[in-house]
Amino acid sequence: MEVLTENKKAYYKYQIGEKFEAGVSLLGQEVKSIKSGRINLAGAYVMLKGGEVFLVGSSIPPYQPKNSPANYNPERSRKLLLKKSEINYLIGKTKERGLTLVPLLVYTKKGKIKIEIGLGRGKREFDKRDAIKKRESDREIKRELNRFDNPH
Repeated sequence: MEVLTENKKAYYKYQIGEKFEAGVSLLGQEVKSIKSGRINLAGAYVMLKGGEVFLVGSSIPPYQPKNSPANYNPERSRKLLLKKSEINYLIGKTKERGLTLVPLLVYTKKGKIKIEIGLGRGKREFDKRDAIKKRESDREIKRELNRFDNPH
């Protein structure tokens, strides 16, 4: 499994509960573009519409800009491929107050491009501050341990 991109802001903005793996319906040039690491998940979200799941707001620039079709839209919605039972489960969960579907990772698995989506609950401002404090203290502890282990 080769991770192509990660949505780091999702972990900052949301408390991620369950995670799901989905395939993505793509054009040929989009596959090449994604495999070269050119996908942007910032501001992207997952939407349920008519019993189907779509990735909205992600940007995949053309692989070869001068050779792309004239009507190519890098920001178009892309269908996510999930089992019917998973889709029905997600429909039930997203009707709960405060739960959102967020794209987390884009990676390859056996040559196919997969996306990991998570059920997230929005963090409040004080939760974000706590996360920052914890990250800073962990960094400080690690720095002190490294200094103690490697005295120069």
